[in-house]
Amino acid sequence: MSTFSTVEEAREYFKNDRFATVNGMELDELTPDGCVCSMTIGENHKNALGGLMGGVLFTLGDFAFAIASNNAHHGTVAIDVHIHFLAAAKGSRLTARASCVKDGRTTAVYEVKITDDTGRDVALFVGTGYKLQK
Repeated sequence: MSTFSTVEEAREYFKNDRFATVNGMELDELTPDGCVCSMTIGENHKNALGGLMGGVLFTLGDFAFAIASNNAHHGTVAIDVHIHFLAAAKGSRLTARASCVKDGRTTAVYEVKITDDTGRDVALFVGTGYKLQK
């Protein structure tokens, strides 16, 4: 059962993830076991070499992980996360697709695949969430 009845309800709740939202990250789609988030790459997202800051990819992955895991089990916090940087982003927009890999009694594992608008696989974020007891 989903925590949020609609994508609009989830957007309203996660607008309080200010670091992500101030940096242009948006929730596009919501499903019972995942979500899709995206953002447009701006000059403020780039490092000194002109490439995308790794923290942008991490934040987008973390944002999608938070939405997906809290939609499935409200009150979920990260206990372990990893990111694998696969390739430099070449496009102007990033998309993060989160899906549940394992849903256990007290923890859940989510995979977030991040691509750019050229179809390039840019990063793979994996997060383990702990389901807080109510």
